[in-house]
Order: sequence, then structure tokens, then C-alpha cells
Amino acid sequence: MSTSESAPAVPPFGVKVTTDLEHRPSGIRARARWIDPQTRRRVVRALVVPDEEAAEAFFNDLLKSSEIGIDRRITFADYLATIGDRWTRGLDPTSTADGYKVGLRLRVLPALGHLPLSQITAGMIDRTIDDWEKVHSASTIKNSIAPLVRVLDEAVRDDVLASNPARNRSRRSLGKSALIIPVEQTSPRAHALPDLATLNRLAEACGQVHQSYSDFVMLSALLASRGSEIAGLRVGDVNSETNIVTIERQTYPGSGGLVTKQTKGRAARPVPILNALKPVLERLTADREPDERLLRGPRGGVLTTATVRDATKWDDLVTGLGLPSLTRHGLRHTGATWMADAGIPLHVLQRILGHKSIETTRGYLHPDTRHLVSAAEQANAFLEAQEQRQTPSRTSGGTRPSPHR
Repeated sequence: MSTSESAPAVPPFGVKVTTDLEHRPSGIRARARWIDPQTRRRVVRALVVPDEEAAEAFFNDLLKSSEIGIDRRITFADYLATIGDRWTRGLDPTSTADGYKVGLRLRVLPALGHLPLSQITAGMIDRTIDDWEKVHSASTIKNSIAPLVRVLDEAVRDDVLASNPARNRSRRSLGKSALIIPVEQTSPRAHALPDLATLNRLAEACGQVHQSYSDFVMLSALLASRGSEIAGLRVGDVNSETNIVTIERQTYPGSGGLVTKQTKGRAARPVPILNALKPVLERLTADREPDERLLRGPRGGVLTTATVRDATKWDDLVTGLGLPSLTRHGLRHTGATWMADAGIPLHVLQRILGHKSIETTRGYLHPDTRHLVSAAEQANAFLEAQEQRQTPSRTSGGTRPSPHR
């Protein structure tokens, strides 16, 4: 008894495979047969192809699939289902992996999921990105390209692909087909609040819903921390003697409930307590045990960024305050920007923010254009001197030479 000819079976390694061709009006039916060593049943794989060369390619793919244990003609969607979350290894589950999964589900699979991996080319990927650029921001596109690259990297490791056609696409310049966004708007500084008065106004507005939401705003901004890190703080993390808050864990909603783990940088980091935050911390730590969560919601539960968003109707609230583009993560950008503008040394600021690369921290520095002004002055002086050398000296009795001589 044979299996269905449409079943995506792969011959086990070392099993003898017999092949044959049947010429039909619609093309050539290429058929491969073997005996499954476990069930002792005959297995058939067949495909109608246009010519004998395509039939030979089908048989070769089948034999190579036998060697690696995966059908080399598998579609992107089926391959993703096969490897599960293996492609997410090494990613932070709260701020990175979740965003990548959304990009994969909403953009990559609809565009490329139906295609066999072997048929996905760099040109296809470029055209797909071109389409994304017409409707999505650069950050959304990057969160779609990155998981595509990772999944295809797994296909290379499994020998399904010889190389990753998306690898160089991940470094292409985005935005060529879309609206050009000014450089200053792509800086994290663009997402920061302008001053402490504006932060207090935002905190007061959130506090009208509940005091905990006001505290969340102040802690996120003045500790320059992520919402998940604020949720992970314990009372004992606040040291009023050293004037330091130690951030060493994060709490966020996972697929099975709340998850608490190390911070994104996987290292504890000390953050100085600013004067504006001292009254908040004194109130939150008074007469409480070190192991208690520092911040809790109205009903005593963990306060996540999603909770704050829903409870305060965040988008409407910030729009009403004249801050329509402010996100909860913009509060972290706010604290980082203020510390950078205060003149905190770059290496110290890097430690406070927990950045692995100092180049990431450098993005919070105010752009210094003084060297450009100096360069312009030098260039102008050079050109003026050059013009003076080339201008012929004129005397009162001089005769201007004829241009036709």
C-alpha cells in the first residue's frame, strides 16, 4: 500500500530510491518510490514538471532532502512550523522577540510564506521590502526583515539553503520609496519630553486615574528605564543611603503569564536617584519589606506598560497634552536625553542605560555642529584668498586687454 502521492515525504537516508518518468500532454510526471524501513510500506513522491531537466532537479532535491532530513522544497511557512521558535535563540523576549514575531506573522508570512524556500531570491525580498516601505515605518520594516533573516539562517544551518538571500537585504538603506524622515526625527532625542515641567504635567494627568500611573511615569523617566524594568523593581532595590536604585530584573506578560527575568543587558545596573524622584521613592518604600514589589496597580497587581496604556487611555491623554507621539518607552528616552544634556560622561551614561554598545548611547548626545561652522569658515577663507590671487591688478592708467586678442 502506498501513501498519498502528494504527501511531502522524504526518503530516509540510505534507503534505495527508484525513479521513473511518464510523458503526458501536460508535461512529465516524475515519480520516486522507496520502502519506509519502519512501516515497511511503499512511499511515492510525484511531481509534474515541464521537461526532463526539471525532473532531474526534482530527483536531486529529493536525494539531498534525504541527507538532511528536511524536504528541500518545503515552503517558508511549513519550515517555520517545523523549527518552531528555534530562530529566536538569544533574543530578549520582551522588547525584541515579541516585535519580531509580530513582524513575521503580519508581514513576512503573508508575503513569502507560500513560497518554497529554494525559490525565495534576493530580488523577491527587495521587491517585498519596497512594498512595505510604501505603508510602514523604518522600524516596522526592520522588525520584519530581522526575523526573516533569522529564519533563513536556520535554513542555511539545516542545509536547506546554500546561502541566505535576505542577509544583505538586512543592511539595505530603508526609506527610498517612502516618505523621507528628517535625521533629527530618527534620533531617540526626538521622543523625549522637553523639560521637567512637562513631565510633571503628564504625571499629574495620569495620577487623576490612579496614583500608581503617575508613579510609573516618574519612575520610567527619571530612572531612564523600560516599563518592564519598573515592573520588576523591588523595595530593596532602592538605597537611600547611596542614592542609588539598582535595576537587575524585568517583569513582563509572557505566553503563560507574567515572567520575571534578568534585564535586557543581563546585568544589574546602578541608576542615581534624582532629586525630583526622591519624594516618590520615599513614599513607595516607607514601612515596606525589601522583597515587596516597589510599584503596584490599583488592585495590587503588577503594573505593566500595557496596563498603563489601557487604564489611562494613553494615546488620547498624551494627545490632549500636546504630546501625540509620546510612547511609554519615550519616557526612558526622556531620562537618557536629560542626563546626556546635563553633561554626564558617555561611559557613565552607557552604564546607567545598560547599553552594550557605546554607539547606542551616543545617540542621546546633542548634535554638535560647531566643527561644521569652523569648516565653513576655513573653506570661505580659502576661496576668498583664491579669488584675490586670480583678480588682475588694475591701475588708474592701465589698459584692459581685448577679449578677442
